[in-house]
Amino acid sequence: MIEKKVVQADFVETESQKEEFEKALSRLRSQRGAQMPLLQETQRIYGYLPQELLERIARALDVPLEELYSTATFYSQFSFVPKGDYTISICMGTACYVKGAGDILDDLSDILKIKSGETTEDKKFTLESCRCIGACGLAPVLKVNEEVYGRLNKKKSEKVLATYQKEA
Repeated sequence: MIEKKVVQADFVETESQKEEFEKALSRLRSQRGAQMPLLQETQRIYGYLPQELLERIARALDVPLEELYSTATFYSQFSFVPKGDYTISICMGTACYVKGAGDILDDLSDILKIKSGETTEDKKFTLESCRCIGACGLAPVLKVNEEVYGRLNKKKSEKVLATYQKEA
């Protein structure tokens, strides 16, 4: 069994995030099976699942906080720590892995000075490995947020990163 580490950062929210969360909570709280949609909405709004909001969801749904954690830790889509503006996900599915995705991950890790699963100090980049993206014909593949880049090697992946570094 793989155990996820739960680490909480200082929680900060904008007024628009708070308003959007309240609307989602109000809209979904009385629906049957609201737990997953509320976790997904919270993740979408904040980029992660802050402890404070998990506690509010638990109270609103009248479920134990442990039950929410159990659900959230089961699914890899959920994070308990904030992510950077740009999340770089390197596919480690079989096709990508055998075509050098591990080397690309190591290279970007060295450049960004973070390990997989970490975020740069300036909160611009999060680096992570992921399971099959479903673009095996383009292996090796990485995603920056939702943008997919394929047929990569170390040099091409560095160019992709440089594009986002200029924007950051």
